[in-house]
Amino acid sequence: MAGVCEVCGKRSRMGNSVETRGKAKYLGGVGTKVTGISRRQFRPNLQRVKVSSPGGGARTARVCTQCLRSGAVRKAVKRPPFKLTPADAQKSGG
Repeated sequence: MAGVCEVCGKRSRMGNSVETRGKAKYLGGVGTKVTGISRRQFRPNLQRVKVSSPGGGARTARVCTQCLRSGAVRKAVKRPPFKLTPADAQKSGG
């Protein structure tokens, strides 16, 4: 399904686009006036991310940035970190 976060289910929502004109009172004007209201869509910020699955593999998923930042999703490791064997550690003086 396009436009939906696969983790939290966040999807597009409808709202208003409010058009104003005039100078604000604190700037010396007489205040702003609403000159038009039209409907608009608020879309979630979806990113295509490689996600590590519990089985050990990785798959791509469309996830909102809020889920990425909160840690609800674990990104797949592209390359495992470099590791020294115990024999190599003794040779290097560690």
